[in-house]
Amino acid sequence: MAHPESSRSIDAAAAVWTARLDRGPLSDEEAEALEAWLTGDPRRRGALLRAQALSLLSEKGQALGSGFDPDAFVAPAVPAPPGPSRRRMLAWGGAGTAAAAAVAALAVGVPAAGAITTEVGEGRRVTLDDGSTVLLNTDTRLRVRYNGRVRRVALDYGEVYVTVVPDPARPFVLDVQGEALRARQAAFRVRRLRGAPVDILVDQGGLLVEGREPVLLKANMRLTAPAGAAAGGRPQTVAPDVVVRQLAWRDGKIAFEGERLDQAAAEFARYSRTRIEILDPELAREPVTGLFAASDPAGFARAVAGVFGAQVTEVRGALVLHRPASPL
Repeated sequence: MAHPESSRSIDAAAAVWTARLDRGPLSDEEAEALEAWLTGDPRRRGALLRAQALSLLSEKGQALGSGFDPDAFVAPAVPAPPGPSRRRMLAWGGAGTAAAAAVAALAVGVPAAGAITTEVGEGRRVTLDDGSTVLLNTDTRLRVRYNGRVRRVALDYGEVYVTVVPDPARPFVLDVQGEALRARQAAFRVRRLRGAPVDILVDQGGLLVEGREPVLLKANMRLTAPAGAAAGGRPQTVAPDVVVRQLAWRDGKIAFEGERLDQAAAEFARYSRTRIEILDPELAREPVTGLFAASDPAGFARAVAGVFGAQVTEVRGALVLHRPASPL
């Protein structure tokens, strides 16, 4: 009776295939051999993706110099969602594309009154006149209305990460959909997308959500409310790794942990005008986990296609994901 293949031997074979893929395109015979190897054991696809991720991480580490510590860039482990191991995926975007999507590191001064906007795929970091900073994600508009009594800003749409410096004489207030979020010293994220709940996440300090029933949010707390309101939801305490994933966009990344493939495609649509379309409902429901460059929808599409046995076809400027038997 044949003995089951050990995880160590699978990882070793995955490393060999990764090295071969790095050297260039496979021949027809090699491609057939790789596909045969991948279908022989459900653990092999995950092993190949891990080997490729480690290879990319190693290349990034060499580029960053001898002081690079990869452990500093790895989020705490989280439980895997249920399902076969082939449905788990960890992929890292290339260093070049990630750098292109990252929020601009240059701090730009903003006067006490005025509007700040970003276009689709653009990020921006600004410093307000009191020293507080705002990171604007893609497709965002923020209005600044400072005066001698209060530091007030308003989020019209999009997503921001705000770091508030203390000012005993003037509280900091962010208005979103008719509600006021008040802070003295805090770092927090607010997301206001069309047709979606207002999403508030506190990273550091405390934030008071004013309203009929005020709610105090502390670090690692999140509040989502129905579309059209900023208050009315129930606050939840979230794990630190959730905070890390939710704030990955500050580094030009998108992080998924078990979201459906169609949900992941919708998230990429926030950052690029190149749309990802999924025709197969079963494929659309596949769970996706991984860290990806927000500016590279084509790379994401190719990565998930390889994992789920799908193909990518460009149709009228869109990236269509489909399994071979699915009609375009």
